[in-house]
Amino acid sequence: MHIAVACQQLLPAKGYGGPQRVVVALVRGLAALGHRITLLAPPGTRVPEAAVVAVPPRKLADPATLAPYIPRDVEIVHAHFPLARGPGAFPFVQTIHRNLKPGTAPFPNSIFLSRDHARRHNSDVFVHNGLDPADYVFRRFPRRASQYDLFLGALHSAKGYHWAVEAAKRTGHRLIVAGGWRPSFTGSIKFVGEVDGSTKAALLARARCLWNPAAWDEPFGLVTIEALLSGTPVLGTHRGALPELITPEVGTLCDTVDEMITAAESIHTRSPAACRAHAERHFTHLTMAALGSAEGLGDGHTAARKCTSSNSTTCGYPCRSTAARSASSRG
Repeated sequence: MHIAVACQQLLPAKGYGGPQRVVVALVRGLAALGHRITLLAPPGTRVPEAAVVAVPPRKLADPATLAPYIPRDVEIVHAHFPLARGPGAFPFVQTIHRNLKPGTAPFPNSIFLSRDHARRHNSDVFVHNGLDPADYVFRRFPRRASQYDLFLGALHSAKGYHWAVEAAKRTGHRLIVAGGWRPSFTGSIKFVGEVDGSTKAALLARARCLWNPAAWDEPFGLVTIEALLSGTPVLGTHRGALPELITPEVGTLCDTVDEMITAAESIHTRSPAACRAHAERHFTHLTMAALGSAEGLGDGHTAARKCTSSNSTTCGYPCRSTAARSASSRG
């Protein structure tokens, strides 16, 4: 199948770039499954698994100006930014990577990132994010109680980093905080700034656990599966998509900082192999792309049911709607 993937950001990501990493992983996964990929993205994009068509950013967001850049033999377009309508007569889907404001008009053929994300937008169509395990260092050795804890993400109250900091201050346990601005920490807390690439992979692999005490309804929570692919268990909350990602075998869900402090005392007993296996079973680039095939170009409702029937079954392209099928009969 010839698939066009459209992204408004330069690829690969220069910084943390969560959505960009997911797009690159999807391209890798689709290519590994034998599909031909055309990547529509800003000039300077380089992704070896795809033929890149450079599109000026201002033309990507408008279906009318995007359509001329799409090769005529493309069978479906997958946009990773909101489109009010399809680009020309091409069948299309679009992944929504963020929470939309209440009252926002629904975008056609939308795929959300989790069951919770879809439910909050009056949909039941979702595909969990996936990443390439090869990008992460898996440490199969048992965790030690003395290893440092890690918080990795934006230092914003909604991300709950202050819970991790409070716990470190109360217990004296070592905590590494990796984020995008420089706060003032002392004692057992070490701030290392924004990290990426090999530094991030090493921090994740060596940590006793990852703290992800989200205080908002995250659409997904990519750092969770980054930790699990590293063999590192996760402390999370019952918010957003986290209950779909974290099981008792790979982490703990808590509602208060006191609960997290208690859980952290034993979380190192989680098996690194179980963490990695859980992520490889549900959240890789291959599982994300697995049903992005001719089957996905069939009846949209059938594919959408497959997408939501199980956490372990994902569908790349569930939304070739009746309208899109009619529009695609251009010959």
